[in-house]
Amino acid sequence: DLTPLQKQSKHVSPQLYTTLHRRACSSVSTPRITTHYTIHPREKDPRWEGIEMERFADEADVVIVGGGPAGLSAAIRLKQLANEQEKELRVCLVEKASQIGAHTLSGACLEPSSLNELIPDWKERGAPLNTPVTEDVFSILTEKYRIPVPILPGLPMVNHGNYIVRLGNFVRWLGEQAEELGVELYPGYAASEDVFERGMELHAKVTIFGEGCHGHLAKQLYKHFNLRENCEPQTYAIGLKEVWMIDEKKWRPGRVEHSVGWPLNRNTYGGSFLYHLNEGEPLVALGLVVGLDYTNPYLSPFREFQRWKHHPFVAPTLEGGHRIAYGARALNEGGLQSIPKLTFPGGLLIGCSPGFMNVPKIKGTHTAMKSGMLAAETIFAKVTAEDVESETAGLHVPEYAEALKSSWVWKELHAVRNIRPSFHNYFGLYGGMIYTGIFYWIFRGKEPWTLKHCGLDAHQLKPAKDCTPIEYPKPDGKISFDLLSSVALSGTNHEGDQPPHLTLKDDSVPVNRNLAVFDGPEQRFCPAGVYEYVPLESGDGMRLQINAQNCVHCKTCDIKDPSQNINWVVPEGGGGPAYNGM
Repeated sequence: DLTPLQKQSKHVSPQLYTTLHRRACSSVSTPRITTHYTIHPREKDPRWEGIEMERFADEADVVIVGGGPAGLSAAIRLKQLANEQEKELRVCLVEKASQIGAHTLSGACLEPSSLNELIPDWKERGAPLNTPVTEDVFSILTEKYRIPVPILPGLPMVNHGNYIVRLGNFVRWLGEQAEELGVELYPGYAASEDVFERGMELHAKVTIFGEGCHGHLAKQLYKHFNLRENCEPQTYAIGLKEVWMIDEKKWRPGRVEHSVGWPLNRNTYGGSFLYHLNEGEPLVALGLVVGLDYTNPYLSPFREFQRWKHHPFVAPTLEGGHRIAYGARALNEGGLQSIPKLTFPGGLLIGCSPGFMNVPKIKGTHTAMKSGMLAAETIFAKVTAEDVESETAGLHVPEYAEALKSSWVWKELHAVRNIRPSFHNYFGLYGGMIYTGIFYWIFRGKEPWTLKHCGLDAHQLKPAKDCTPIEYPKPDGKISFDLLSSVALSGTNHEGDQPPHLTLKDDSVPVNRNLAVFDGPEQRFCPAGVYEYVPLESGDGMRLQINAQNCVHCKTCDIKDPSQNINWVVPEGGGGPAYNGM
């Protein structure tokens, strides 16, 4: 992640600076405080005493923050255009994961439209799209039964022509294509301001921000440039995922299963997926997505996921198999209503950072890639123009937003804009399904109104006294598992002596408000066991303990904290999960 710094002078227009850092040790002792430098200024923080603040600066034409599908597609398209027109163009991409793809997690069922456009010969180049969808199944689950739902042509859940992929592997392959074209990739570098010692600055004419959902930098950009002034607040979900090796007799490569209903009640948005991969081994990818606008503070998305696996329609697939991977990630669900202003002096937003996911399809990779390609095409002419005043003067490219609004991405998101908010009705899930059937399947989203979301997800929780605690069954260690053994499968690691990346704006809020009013919901909404309330050493009261080393970078805490007191900032480069093809 990056921190944008503006520089204004008579000769230089606004720029964005990229600060890179890898782990660098300091002899300065680190007091255990959780407040971020934006709250506790460096000049008053003894951790910064004696640290050299000057930085080495380097220059590039375009800097891209984030090595996901959007960022890599932008990088590839920029170099394609440069090579076609025989122009010199330095493109640098920075990624906080230790390897390209190591922080990538998605279902994932990939719609190949953008890939066909970007790299038409992807099959010959060995893209890891090994599993074309051969079978589509959709269900409404009750506690013990399954109600099959026909998938009619034209409904969002039709997956004919799509591929089941392990998105981390696909992203790694995109990285290889980018490097072949001459893109400079810098994995293991977090772009941030909070470092042990000053890192390197990259100055660029345009910085493309593709950090993914709820990026640390995007949060700052929204405030600095007031980018969310004319849109609704983003609304999110958390997706939890496992990969299993199953009994070969139960393996049906190419089969895609989706369900709604149990274990969630009708007023909690969410659904499940179970995909049979075809990669030489009997692998399945499965998961549960839970909308973060849920109201009961006792709900635990992780434990709902573990409970779901015991359903009579799901458990038989897993019996006799074993789990090999686990992870979690937040995803955008606001759709068209929640897209912010996309451009500002010196930069623009692409992919899941602003949020182009098609919610009813549960797909965002194809739209993210297309946004990156459109960004590349609209900035290329400006970046390579010979009359640019300064080599790294910040350029404003409003043409990108115009191109996006004229593209199929906008048309697709407009057609489904009302499906997610239509679930906010007395009948919940069932009312939303009826609305989808009438207004999407019959009228293709052409209704002359646009429904609204309910506001910030953080504000939806009810006080604990008004809610019923949820009794979850104990994990059996065969199909369902505890939290810590799950996190162990994510490969997550953070060095213990770095400044905390899970920071609090006010250390008193967790106990005085979150615990007192909502019974400490961060203990339950975090899918990695980061937050727990423990007794004070004096035995008089409780305190919040933050186990930051467990963090899988899902960003749920920053989104769902009812006090909006948790501020997720980027840790040092290379830290976090080490997903292998998630």
